[in-house]
Amino acid sequence: MRELGFFLAVSFLAAFALLDGFDLGAGMLHRIVARDERERRTVLAAIGPYWDANEVWLLAAGGVLFAFYPAVLAAGLSGFYLAIFLLVWGLILRGISIELRHHGDEPLFKSFLDSLFVLASTGIALVLGAALGNIIRGVPLDADGWFALPLFGTFWPGPQSGTLDIYTISVGLFTVAALAHHGAHFLVWKTEGAVATRSARLATLLLPVVVVGAIALFGATFIVQPALQQAFWSRPWIVLFPLFAAAGLGVLFRKAGSPLGKFLASNVFLGASLAGIAAGLFPVFLRSTGEGPNLDLSMAAPPESLAAIAPVFLVGIPLAMFWFAMLFRIHRGKAHAAEGHDGY
Repeated sequence: MRELGFFLAVSFLAAFALLDGFDLGAGMLHRIVARDERERRTVLAAIGPYWDANEVWLLAAGGVLFAFYPAVLAAGLSGFYLAIFLLVWGLILRGISIELRHHGDEPLFKSFLDSLFVLASTGIALVLGAALGNIIRGVPLDADGWFALPLFGTFWPGPQSGTLDIYTISVGLFTVAALAHHGAHFLVWKTEGAVATRSARLATLLLPVVVVGAIALFGATFIVQPALQQAFWSRPWIVLFPLFAAAGLGVLFRKAGSPLGKFLASNVFLGASLAGIAAGLFPVFLRSTGEGPNLDLSMAAPPESLAAIAPVFLVGIPLAMFWFAMLFRIHRGKAHAAEGHDGY
């Protein structure tokens, strides 16, 4: 049951990264791929049915941690308070920029919200990437399982590092590039005309950046967190995940292929990368760089609590998956800007 909780939490976080990732990427590229009002409304129409629904998976991951590992959730919320604060504000500002844009006709008003959309989307990706870097690197847990991080500490990763160091900043910047690339492929799939053409061009330009960044971070991660290297040696099957990620990138390098196929390949790359990290960290949620022990599966709630909450997820997960399947089916086909002043 404890392993099930770890699997569900990781799966929901990966689903959030993949699904919310494409609309974050589209938001980052919003002012580049769309040059006039109709094109910008087309980009918003492409992500409109999905962007708020995709955030369900972040809430679901939090629900799993609350039900299965409340001590881990409490330590994470406390220690990553600043990052969570910035994430929440980014999500709020993104929602404001999307929903309020069609409530005014002033060009300056729309331009301000378009810029806010870009900045909020980029900021969310950067914060999520830096948070992932902190989880991989480890945090200074004390004997009671708590930690507090300053924004900046030493420049190089180590016991005195803050939330941001050279490694976590690099992971954050890579996340921005990878999700922008992911969003570009989504827009190629869901739009047509000039928006799709510019998105395809950007996807081609960003692909080498993503490949070089992935290779560099793969090596840097082994240096920053030796436990991951040990996990690769003790569990050789983990190498399958980098191979799947490389296969996804290989499909993206091919000139032939459908837009949907390349978007799915981008999902394979991101999903396999996250799965490899989770498999390497298992069974640890937060690795300690301080005097305290790691926060791992031993922090699970009592068995009777887990048995009581499990049916909720057994019913809720299939319903959520069915809902998303219907959402993509209902909105299949190319996105088009709404006519008039209502909607996107």
